[in-house]
Amino acid sequence: MLIQTFTHPEPPKPGTGVRYASYQGSAPVGSEQDVDKNTETMIEIAKFARENHGVQIVAFPELFMMGYGLDPEMVKQLAEPVDGEHPAEVREAAKSAGIAVVCPYAERAQVHGETHYFDSIAVFGPDGDLRFNYRKTHLFGQAERENFTPGDGPYEHTLINDFPVGILNCYEAEFVELPRIQALKGAKFVIIPTAADFYYTKPDGKRTKVPYPDISQNLIPAQAYMNEIFVAYCNYYGYEHVQSDSWHFRGNSVLADPHGEMPLQAPHNRETLLVGDIVPGDYGPTHPAGASYLKDRRPGLYQELVAAVPGFDDNYNYGA
Repeated sequence: MLIQTFTHPEPPKPGTGVRYASYQGSAPVGSEQDVDKNTETMIEIAKFARENHGVQIVAFPELFMMGYGLDPEMVKQLAEPVDGEHPAEVREAAKSAGIAVVCPYAERAQVHGETHYFDSIAVFGPDGDLRFNYRKTHLFGQAERENFTPGDGPYEHTLINDFPVGILNCYEAEFVELPRIQALKGAKFVIIPTAADFYYTKPDGKRTKVPYPDISQNLIPAQAYMNEIFVAYCNYYGYEHVQSDSWHFRGNSVLADPHGEMPLQAPHNRETLLVGDIVPGDYGPTHPAGASYLKDRRPGLYQELVAAVPGFDDNYNYGA
């Protein structure tokens, strides 16, 4: 495993920042044994990152516990509640190692008396408590919409090392509104697990005509810069095989700073652990004269941003 670091001699002191790690790996998918293996990987990486690098929070790619390339039957078979067997193992490992864990998994939950499935991320604190359970609100493509119910928020953050850390999920990195909401609510660091591949196979078995864009090189640093925060993008690498189909992931996990620079960038084809210190005090302002994208906003002028647009509704029913 390749290890890249961007750290001080000692981890950040409480309230000043947080030492972060992201694991760019691969995950088998499709069976209970695969869930066992992926959970074991999460536990081993969390322990390694804490013991060897003093990491305070570690993240994994989208749906890492079950694997990304699920179909509806796999989701029904493998999804677990947030207090299920495998999330509980990660939660206990977080407490044992004294490290916060960003745990992406397929969730089964009862909502208004009905069973629903969500593309979720549980955030376990270093004391083993569940800080929050985030359900992906913006699903990508027909396959995700057949697998999961979209969540309804809220967009939350929690204190890790007394430092505000928020979560988004994959495709949500590409919406300008969502990191901005996190920043306005006080998050200084937003972690975004993802499953960004090259080509996307649709439910009808046909491959998309164009590859998925590599947003690690443009949108991720832009989101960090215009929201004056740190943004981490944590992806898979290599191939994930599901029956006759396979997903070729882009890798390219990155960490972007408030100046839009990327001090950490994983290669596209290697298992990699990125370790970085998130310390706002290391960075000066991005503009002279006290100008700030967040402070200089005029929200009263932005009502059109949330107005209904003809031909679209809030439930992916385009052309309504």
